[in-house]
Amino acid sequence: MELKDIKAVYFIGAGGIGMSAIARYFIHRGLVVAGYDKTPSDLTRRLEQEGMLIHYEENIDEIPHACCDKENCLVIYTPAIPATHQELEYFRQKGFEIQKRAQVLGTLTRTHKGLCVAGTHGKTSTSTMCAHIMHQSHVDCNAFLGGISKNYGTNYILSDASDYVVIEADEFDRSFHWLSPWMTVITSTDPDHLDIYGTKEAYLESFRHYTELIQPGGALIIHTNLEVQPNVQDGVHTYTYSRDKGDFHAENIIIDNGEIVFDFISPIESIQKVKLGQPVPINIENGVAAMAMAQLNGCTADELKFGIGTYHGVDRRFDFKIQTDKHVFLSDYAHHPKEILQSAKSLKELYKGRKITVIFQPHLYTRTRDFYKEFADALSHFDEVVLTEIYPAREQPIPGITSQIIYDNLQPDVEKDIIRKDDVLNYVKSRDFDVLIVLGAGDLDNYVPQITRLIEEKK
Repeated sequence: MELKDIKAVYFIGAGGIGMSAIARYFIHRGLVVAGYDKTPSDLTRRLEQEGMLIHYEENIDEIPHACCDKENCLVIYTPAIPATHQELEYFRQKGFEIQKRAQVLGTLTRTHKGLCVAGTHGKTSTSTMCAHIMHQSHVDCNAFLGGISKNYGTNYILSDASDYVVIEADEFDRSFHWLSPWMTVITSTDPDHLDIYGTKEAYLESFRHYTELIQPGGALIIHTNLEVQPNVQDGVHTYTYSRDKGDFHAENIIIDNGEIVFDFISPIESIQKVKLGQPVPINIENGVAAMAMAQLNGCTADELKFGIGTYHGVDRRFDFKIQTDKHVFLSDYAHHPKEILQSAKSLKELYKGRKITVIFQPHLYTRTRDFYKEFADALSHFDEVVLTEIYPAREQPIPGITSQIIYDNLQPDVEKDIIRKDDVLNYVKSRDFDVLIVLGAGDLDNYVPQITRLIEEKK
């Protein structure tokens, strides 16, 4: 089924961040867009306001009539949905065309010039940065993002005039193998999703195969420190980048008084005194990658400088809620040990001499089982660590795997505690904090507005 022939689209797992971006694409095209999600959220409510029909009960009777014609309706599902889902089984039995989210994105990379960002971490910030730089430039772009851009209040950017589409390339379930990138950044390849891949070697092989998918004439922009060995086609240009070295990198970095300025070094055209709109140290590296891809696709020096300077960040990615001399509070999506380590290092660099407390909700039993020592090592870079119970997401509990195994491996000089998630608000209310960060990919972020109010009341 060609995308141009579709009249209705049904989403199973409608409220996922990646799924919702595609839903918005089809809503904009004027199609009937409907779907199921397990629970209501701010995102699903916004989609309903935009015209999507969503229900929250697994029930085939709730499927709208317009989505019951297999000749005209495309069904899209997320890999997190179990194969036994009633509605998914219904569509399969009736012979509907059913695609994963990544398959749809893959089609878009074959009808547009796909600018993709892959990696264990950094891909949401880097892709959103690149999308903002390009969208405000004369080049422009469409974008399907893995987070809500603070510049646009959405995870979807539309341009009827541009042939470019910026896409976050997700390695979970090998989803990014459906893509045909024109250009791609690879930010990191630290092993993750071992419940899917099994071994580090299989994980790295997945990224190596991904590099084979880049279209001739395009480019690979790869971090200098990665273990993966690219295997690009003839005609694909390969560039390296990092914060401090590579074809693209930063020099003369100044971090002072809440601002970050650096020189962007490029084989095409270097740019002096670039000011980060979201002044977080890890965004120096992310910004270099985003500027590199935008520059390779025609953005001018002035457009690059303006774009990076006006970038406001992504919800749940170093998302500052309070920044005063007395209190700093932010939330971040970091849920892999390397991401947590980067968060700790960035905060230490920004707030030298201040006490930094983290409240961390581990995500997935398998990830905790596979990396509990690495989690403990990374978290030990904070001054105080507070753990809550593991967020299970799609998984069932594993005997013996709890937050306690992370707690037991924290360095002895770290202040530490374990509390129930339901007790987080009382914990915050009863304590005073200097710099506080809530970390994790689970649902602890739902408490952030209330935590913000509690800390503001302490002023």
